[in-house]
Amino acid sequence: MKQSLQQNQYAVFSLEVEKSETRFTTAKEIIDYLQEQINTHETATFIAIFDHYAHTQQLPQGQIADEIIDAMSIIFCFGITLPSPDVMAVRPRSIGVTEMEDKFLITFIEAPMPVANITMEEWVKAICNR
Repeated sequence: MKQSLQQNQYAVFSLEVEKSETRFTTAKEIIDYLQEQINTHETATFIAIFDHYAHTQQLPQGQIADEIIDAMSIIFCFGITLPSPDVMAVRPRSIGVTEMEDKFLITFIEAPMPVANITMEEWVKAICNR
C-alpha cells in the first residue's frame, strides 16, 4: 500500500452558527435543508444521512462530549468528472452538522473541484440567514 497526497492537501471548512443567528432549531432541520439543496441541484446526488450521535451512543464504549446534543452527516456526490481512479479516495462529499445547546458547527472537507466548494459554501452560509 502506498500513501500519497492528492491535490497537495484538503482543508476543513467550518462555520459556527449561534442558534440566535439562524431559523433552524435542530441539527435535523439543517440536514433536511441540505438534503433539499442537494435534491434540487443539477448534478448533486443524495446518498445517505449518517446519524453519528445515535451510532456512537449505542456503542458499548461510545463516548460523546457533554456539550454535543446531536451530530449528523449528509453524504452526497457532485460527480461531474471521473478523471482518474485516485479521485475515488476523496469522494463522496459530506457535510457534518453538530448541535450544541446554543450553537451549531457545520463542517466539510475541501473538494478537489472548485465549483463544488463554492456550492457547499453557499449552502452552509445560507444557514445563517433568518
